[in-house]
Amino acid sequence: MTGGQNRTQIKTGQTVSIVLKKDQRTGVLTKGVIKNVLTKSSFHPHGIKVRLENGLVGRVKVIHG
Repeated sequence: MTGGQNRTQIKTGQTVSIVLKKDQRTGVLTKGVIKNVLTKSSFHPHGIKVRLENGLVGRVKVIHG
């Protein structure tokens, strides 16, 4: 499943793949579990920004479940 642009689709505890700031040019994805949602708006064209449980911050590109 892809997505990650609508805040309503994103919940704490979900497994997602995010793109880190340093990986935006290459598009390398990092998989992890959402600790908290950082984007306040309901939609973001580049993906909702989240913090993973391991502390990494990035924009959601793929929602795994």
